[in-house]
Amino acid sequence: MGFKVFEKGSAPAPTVPTVTIQKRGMFSLNEAAFALIDEPEAVEFLWDEENRLIAIQAAKLTDPNAYPTRRQGPAGAKPQKKGIVLIAGTMFTKFIGIDTSVAKRWVPDRDGNMLIVDLKKPAQTVASNRRSADDAAGKIEEDTDE
Repeated sequence: MGFKVFEKGSAPAPTVPTVTIQKRGMFSLNEAAFALIDEPEAVEFLWDEENRLIAIQAAKLTDPNAYPTRRQGPAGAKPQKKGIVLIAGTMFTKFIGIDTSVAKRWVPDRDGNMLIVDLKKPAQTVASNRRSADDAAGKIEEDTDE
């Protein structure tokens, strides 16, 4: 009998940098990844089509190709000082043509001032920690074969 590792699907240790491409193309960086690029107010996305590499590098908010970074938190609330950083990346993911129907997470490499996500490496599929309203209310029924 062969054993198979159970893939837990949750976030790795907070000290391990991660980049997640969420459903519909939003990027999220954990605190460790954001610190590697010096916590910029904005980033630029770079694409190496031949090697299927995404690079994320710090940028000035005034740069024409800059995407603002923002801490995850409730709308209208005071910005968080730590935690997940969100970057709108939908246009970029459409430009490079990757499937964003399922959220996926990578451990990036660092090259100088850039985070490098190698799309050729296996990604961890990320399950949402949010439940639907029906699920939360206990209204989902089990399928039965009758």
